[in-house]
Formats: sequence, C-alpha cells, structure tokens
Amino acid sequence: MSSIDMRFKGFLSFILLSLLIFPGCQSSDSDDGVKTITLAHAMHLTHPVTIGMERMAELVEEYSDGQMRIEIYPTGQLGGERELLELVQIGTIGITKISGAVLENIVPAFQALSLPYLFRDDEHFENVLWGEVGEQLLMEGERYQLRGIAYYDAGMRSFYSVDRPINTPDDLAGMKIRVQPSIMAMNLIRAYGGSATPLAYGELYTAFQGGIVDGAENNPPSFYSSRHYEVTNYYILNEHTAVPDVLVIGTRLWNSLTDQQKDWLQRAVDDSVDYQRELWRESEEESLRVVSEAGVEVIYPDKEPFRQRVQHIYDDVRANNPELYSWVERIQQVQ
Repeated sequence: MSSIDMRFKGFLSFILLSLLIFPGCQSSDSDDGVKTITLAHAMHLTHPVTIGMERMAELVEEYSDGQMRIEIYPTGQLGGERELLELVQIGTIGITKISGAVLENIVPAFQALSLPYLFRDDEHFENVLWGEVGEQLLMEGERYQLRGIAYYDAGMRSFYSVDRPINTPDDLAGMKIRVQPSIMAMNLIRAYGGSATPLAYGELYTAFQGGIVDGAENNPPSFYSSRHYEVTNYYILNEHTAVPDVLVIGTRLWNSLTDQQKDWLQRAVDDSVDYQRELWRESEEESLRVVSEAGVEVIYPDKEPFRQRVQHIYDDVRANNPELYSWVERIQQVQ
C-alpha cells in the first residue's frame, strides 16, 4: 500500500470514528430550547486567538440571553487544523479556527493572502481584511460548504532557527524549514534556497529536539505560547507574510440558523475580533520580551533583500494562475 493510500485510509478511519464519538456534534437543541454549537480548534490555551474565541462564546450567550451557546474543544482535542476543517465540511462539528495558509488547500483564493510581502503596511492590511475584498474572500468557501465569519489577527510571520542566525536570505540556503501545508509557504522557502518541510504544528517541538528541522516560521505569540523558544536560539523579524486566522462555519449549519441566531452569532464574532486584536498587540510585545529574556537572540534584519528575493513568485502567479492573480491585483489596489 502506498503512503498516500495509507494516509487516506487513516483519515477515513478518523472521520468514521469522529462520527461515532460525536454524532450530531456540530449543533444541538436542548429540551429547553438552547442552541449549542461545537467549536473545535488546535491553538494553545494561552494564545490570544484562543482567548478571542472564548470571548466570542461568552458574548453569544450574553447576546442571546442564554438561548445560544458555543461549546469549545481546544488544543487539537478533535484533530489538527486540516482534519477539523474537513469535519466542519461534513457537519461533524460546527465551527473551527484555521490558518488562512491551511484554508488555501480547499479554498484556492486564500493563496493570495499567503504571498510574501503582500501588504504595504498595517493600514493596508486592515483595509483589505476588514473591507470589501476581505468580506468577499470569506464567502469564497461557500462552494466548498464553508463560510468564513471572521478574521482573527495572526500578525506577521518570521523565521526562527536552532543553530544558525539568519541575517540575509542567503543564510537560509540548505536549511530545513518547517512550513504549514501551503503551496505558497513552500514556494517561499524554496525561493530562499531552503528545504520546505511540511510538518504538523504539534510535532514541531520534538522535531527541533531530534534535528529533523533547522528552523520554522511563525508570529511572536505562537513562538512563545508553543514554547519553541526553549529549543531554538534565534528569532528573526523579517516579517515575510501576514496570514490571518479565519473562523469558519459549515454552510449547512449556518443556513439552519434563524435570522436571530445568525445575528447573535455574528455580533459576538465581530466584537470578539476587536477584543482579540487588542490582545494581539499586547501579546506581541510581551512575547518578544519573554523569549529575549529566556536567551533567544532577536534579530532585526534589513527586510528589503528578503522582499526582493521573492518577487518572482508574483510573476509566476501572474503567468500561471490568472484567477488567483486577479485577487492579488484587487488586494494591491486597496488604499
């Protein structure tokens, strides 16, 4: 049996087991009329995005006067991000939080958000995601039984490494860098001369210990909350991508909600986004301070060489994927 067949058989077994253990888990109505929706995610408990989702659950119950509630399964209890997304598609769970880099494997338009140095500055980032283009991107998943209901700020992703400081793109040559299962993320590492190594996030700590990878890339709060700073020595603020987290609900569940329930849920989600973004700003500063005090050398390289090295990726997209490039153009045109 090929490795692909084995992976498919394994995932099929996981789906069947999930259906047996969590029948009708996406939502339920109790005898007293309370609507309960299951939200599962893979984030650490102390992460700002986790706290944002907990706030959203509190607000749903508050706005609905107890008629609606969110039941949260955190830290990958029901699976990793890809598995959770597929469980939302088939209706086993109701809502999940997923990185846009993982979502792009099912909703191709999200590849645009994984392009390096896509946003000119923070204002451009905000105007894209919380403007017309961002709203339309959230709806792109509906044909795949997925509806985006919010972006959570996941900051800027940068490199970190075990033994080698990274001051220029050339320093990445030959390094094995863990990436998310994202075409754009893998293209980024290859452009820098590294070896892209897709690996489950939960396996990364031991992968560092075992020498399976030389480095990875993520935002400061994730670098801190995952405790990866304990097994690496350098954090390099080159800030190559700003891939948001996305809160996704299954379309069958969304369409089954009453207009009032949709309003309660969306209001709670929107208000939790404002709360989470404030937490994020505080967490970025605190995370960099803590990892630096723990002995990690935080490097502030010149970003321009990193930016220039990956510009050909845009040329490749323009030549080979006109539909995706149309999203890139729309993003670039946002003021």
